[in-house]
Amino acid sequence: MSKTGWSRFAIVGFIWGVPYLFLKIAVEEISPAVVVLGRVGIGALILLPIALKRNVFFIKRKYWPFVLLYTVTELVGPWYFITVAEQKITSGLAGLLVATVPIWAAILASFFGDKTVWHAGRLFGLIVGFIGVIAVVGIESLSGRQDIVAIGMVILAAMGYAYAINMITRRIPEVPGLGLNTWAMILTALVFLPFAIGSWPTQRPSVEAIGSVVILGVFCTAIAFVIFFKLIAEVGPPRASLVTYLNTAVAVVLGVIILDEPFTLGIAIGLPLVLVGSYFASRKVNR
Repeated sequence: MSKTGWSRFAIVGFIWGVPYLFLKIAVEEISPAVVVLGRVGIGALILLPIALKRNVFFIKRKYWPFVLLYTVTELVGPWYFITVAEQKITSGLAGLLVATVPIWAAILASFFGDKTVWHAGRLFGLIVGFIGVIAVVGIESLSGRQDIVAIGMVILAAMGYAYAINMITRRIPEVPGLGLNTWAMILTALVFLPFAIGSWPTQRPSVEAIGSVVILGVFCTAIAFVIFFKLIAEVGPPRASLVTYLNTAVAVVLGVIILDEPFTLGIAIGLPLVLVGSYFASRKVNR
């Protein structure tokens, strides 16, 4: 990887590690529907002219069923679940649970015919990762510090991410990621618009809450996607996906330092197990 590639890797790793912090701040005063609408709306406004300029905005009709499925499983479901969940769990725990995406992606890949998932190394990763998830969920929920329903919502979001990755890789690998995500954000904004109107704040939110939504849209959505596409072009999807591990560390550290969230026993035990498990589960082996 070149110096530029490493720089992009570090930038995306940091930018995609901070959404959990700003989501936590935003949902204290703004409803999840409004937060999601603001995030995807800003992201779409920034990505749309770029997609048009690069001539990747218009997608053939035959791909649209998969574009819609991607929108639901990558944005509509996961972003709403995570945003709602952060009303009841810490931002660090949310980031940790999202780090299970490679584990779920490996399991789904096996259902779609990838038998390398059951290679000794990847199987080891799945087992270790699941032990980490069980440790986190069990310790955090039994301690009473975290809400078990909210934890389940983030795990469902991670499963949605994993399915979306597998689906587009198998079904529409030729569709440019920039155009795909621009449309996904536009469609997600349309889905959440009526719900956002119905839950619009009756009082003006604080500068911190409004600023958090703006940062989520500009940096954590639009800019992060643009940089990530360039990173994929240089190093490929498998290596680019390793940014997940950096995201998780950033989310946990920022939650502890800025929001004064506790570094709990569940996170202390589960974090290394989930990261190690995700790494081995996502490794490619010869068929």
